[in-house]
Amino acid sequence: MEHKITESLISEEDKRHIYEKKRVIVPAITALVILVLGIIISINSIFYKSTDDAFVEGHIVTVAPRVFGPVIKLNVEDNQIVKKGDLLLEIDSKDYEAKLKQSQAKLEEAKASLISADNDVIKTLSELEFAQNEYDRYSKMHSKGIASTQDYETSQTKLTQAKSNNSSAKAKYDEITASIKKLEAEVEQDELNLSYTKIYAVQDGKVTHRTVEEGNYVQIAQPLFAIAQDDVWVVANFKETQIANMKKGQKVKIKIDAYGNKKFNGVVDSLQMASGAKASLFPPENAVGSYVKIVQRIPVKILFTDDISGYNIIPGMSAVPTVKVK
Repeated sequence: MEHKITESLISEEDKRHIYEKKRVIVPAITALVILVLGIIISINSIFYKSTDDAFVEGHIVTVAPRVFGPVIKLNVEDNQIVKKGDLLLEIDSKDYEAKLKQSQAKLEEAKASLISADNDVIKTLSELEFAQNEYDRYSKMHSKGIASTQDYETSQTKLTQAKSNNSSAKAKYDEITASIKKLEAEVEQDELNLSYTKIYAVQDGKVTHRTVEEGNYVQIAQPLFAIAQDDVWVVANFKETQIANMKKGQKVKIKIDAYGNKKFNGVVDSLQMASGAKASLFPPENAVGSYVKIVQRIPVKILFTDDISGYNIIPGMSAVPTVKVK
């Protein structure tokens, strides 16, 4: 009986020692782990800079008409691949063809009038020369008393009239010349407007954001669809405190949210020469008494160095780039 009591006491004492050891060891191990993790994170923060404020960007061109009218032919569908120079869409050109013909007819009429005006200038110039000679002759004769005053005054009147006719002919010629230049400009504009009824692809890419259908009446500058190139990159908005050692050529690991934990290789291409806020349409003004300092974001352009043609990485996707700065 005494033996059993002694064993029970010893057992309880051992348990108490073990418990006390655990109370010391577990916090110590936890503190050590936290310390190691803190050291790792600190070292990592020195050599690597990361941000989740990053997105995939690309060259996207919005296609909009330069003339208005109904769409009579649409050659593209959503997400269709197109090549530079492909005919994408046609707007009814009948009104523009008629306008061009009218302008061309007016121009031809003006050119014909110019020929007639030129003949009038030549004719009045010849009359002026004849009247000048007559006046000079009668003036000399009148001064010698050979010609009558009436003949002298008549020659003078004819000379004045000839000068007036010549001036009028030249003014008309100049007026028609100016009119021709204006009409030539109208014809050129009408030719351009006619050409604008056909819209061609300005770059290779894929059709996106299509809002037009065949038969729609479209207005000038109305967005119809966009063409997005396959060439994409990442724009990462790093805090200004992260970019001190960041520069062109540094290696980057890029995580795209759509592809889970997969990381793509990249390289820093450039840093924007202004913060995102400063480059905005309405940059903040801090010349007030309630100024609060805010850490600014600096956009950094990152290029993919991996072949990503087999992945659906498109503009707008979220990314998490990590730059090795040292």
